[in-house]
Amino acid sequence: MADRQQQRRPVVVLYERIVEAVHQGVYPPGSQLPTEPRLAADLGVSRPALREALILLQEDGVITVRRGVGRTVNHHPPQRGFETLKPMEDLLGAGAAVRTVRLAQTLEEPTDFSAQHLLLPARGEVRFWESMIEVNSLPSCLAHEWAATDETLTGLGLRPAQALDTAPGAPSTMLRLLLEAGRGMALKGSSTMVATMLGSRRGAQFDRPADTPAVLVTQVIQAGRTPVLAAKYMLPTGAPALPVWQSR
Repeated sequence: MADRQQQRRPVVVLYERIVEAVHQGVYPPGSQLPTEPRLAADLGVSRPALREALILLQEDGVITVRRGVGRTVNHHPPQRGFETLKPMEDLLGAGAAVRTVRLAQTLEEPTDFSAQHLLLPARGEVRFWESMIEVNSLPSCLAHEWAATDETLTGLGLRPAQALDTAPGAPSTMLRLLLEAGRGMALKGSSTMVATMLGSRRGAQFDRPADTPAVLVTQVIQAGRTPVLAAKYMLPTGAPALPVWQSR
């Protein structure tokens, strides 16, 4: 139910509001941020909350702080990438023409992968989507996505019928719809990346040779300790880079 949703930390929400304002040109690169009292008033937040968000922005390289100068927005703020929960089509298609083509949208028995990561019973049915993400008209990523059971999603305050029972041709991955339906929920993910080859079936889907090198990314999304989505993404050579921003 809605009251069971885990709320995201306010400082994270505030951080993302400021980053979005930078990207929209409200605080353009090279400009000085308003003074702390003025910025807190503009954003409608307390100064302690703002101060915590500003520390994170400085650590992540979005702003630079100099004594006597103030806080300057860096000219090339790092683009947040796979370290944040975003639909794969957004990560691959920044500044490009992106189209998501639904190849399959079915109810199927759990596979070993989906049963293990979504804690599904051996019997029953689970939503499965297969989608091809095209970037600048080129097939760039094959997405396989499985959702948790309707009972699990409903118990978390999500309405799976409304969130996922879309028309087969809807231009979206399952992850995008779940993120939109669970807006405000504290979702987290874990992933692995391994080198592999496309193989004959996936090679045919990409119109590439079976021995084409590729990267296989697996992802599990959780609400608290409850898994809600498991996915596999296959990216062959030539696919756009998957950005990951790191710091120590």
